[in-house]
Amino acid sequence: MTFVSGHFGEWLQGHVGPNRRLALVTLNCPVAGARVRTTREAVPRLLQNEPVLEIDRCRRFLTSLCLPTEVSIRLEVDLPPGGGAGMSTAALVALARANSAEESKIAAACLAVEGATDPLMLASPDGVLWAPRSARALAPVPLPPAAEIVGGFWGPPCATDPNDLAFPVVDDLVDIWKEGPSLSEAARLATLSHERTTELRGPKGDPTVDIAQRLGALGVARAHTGSARSVIFAPGTVPSFAEHAMRNAGYTSVIRFPTGGGR
Repeated sequence: MTFVSGHFGEWLQGHVGPNRRLALVTLNCPVAGARVRTTREAVPRLLQNEPVLEIDRCRRFLTSLCLPTEVSIRLEVDLPPGGGAGMSTAALVALARANSAEESKIAAACLAVEGATDPLMLASPDGVLWAPRSARALAPVPLPPAAEIVGGFWGPPCATDPNDLAFPVVDDLVDIWKEGPSLSEAARLATLSHERTTELRGPKGDPTVDIAQRLGALGVARAHTGSARSVIFAPGTVPSFAEHAMRNAGYTSVIRFPTGGGR
């Protein structure tokens, strides 16, 4: 099966520049994503373990890539859809690659059927300042420092609305990020982005910051339009009970993974 990794929310997300374009730096999750296998069949079918895509959307997507639509698709995702972990984008990218799509056309095809898309088709999705509503990189940025993440989903799924532009301004955070922050600084910036978005959009009662403090973490990150939440640690410093603590606090699908790799 063709595998494409997802993400787990964003380090930063908000409006930037004089035109207030929505932009983000994604938090790469290399260990979880979407797997696709396709076979040529006269009557297309879609078999999936979670309700991520619909067969009509798959056919429109394949058509936009000038690929055959007479295929049956088997799709498996590792994380729940609608949580801000990029499962729909990962699934589409995997579908494209399983059918040998031209790489340069995948981002635009994802945008055409989603209206907003994550940079999961890029070789280094966390190495760009990405415009999700236009599916293009606005600028290269330094890779995030190597970190270890313990994450989970808090609250119900919340699918991205492409017309939703209620996000804070983050020019100041992006300017610092472009200088190549240390891990402690990156975690501080992510926490500020988390807090600004939570203040503007909710939900109320999000316990992630409190849990991070209790676990001795460096900071937190979130899916700015979903329920994914991340607690950020230096590599090798995650307490053995961290996942248990998050499950006890009501987080679901708790996962631990490495991310980043910059200085």
